[in-house]
Amino acid sequence: MKRYWVVGGEYADTDFTVFAAGKSAERLGPFDSYNEALKVWSGKAWGSVDSAQTRYTLLTEDADTRAQTLYWVVGGEYADTGFSRPAAGKRLERLGPFATETDAQKVWSGKAWSTVDSAMTRYRIEIETDIDQGEP
Repeated sequence: MKRYWVVGGEYADTDFTVFAAGKSAERLGPFDSYNEALKVWSGKAWGSVDSAQTRYTLLTEDADTRAQTLYWVVGGEYADTGFSRPAAGKRLERLGPFATETDAQKVWSGKAWSTVDSAMTRYRIEIETDIDQGEP
């Protein structure tokens, strides 16, 4: 069974190899059907049509690659509420990898609640996967 992902975001330039400063890949999904993913991709693509440096791609994940999907909890104290660069003298934590999103969510929840009173601290879950870059 295949699953589908929409991956992309704002890049530094139109080579589409490096994300813009303070930006990272958006990974939306997984979707169980191509049509579901296509609707999301279409919305993201049309929503950024005026940005030459923004691109989204529809990717396919085969059942064999699912075991290679890893989840990370990333975050810490930021310099400001734009959450694009760490506070002076601070480094972002990268916790994991976790084999399931549920395991990552438990750690994320603990980090988020332990820093709930800090407006400058934020944690997120990042997905790392070896997704087939071929056409779905």
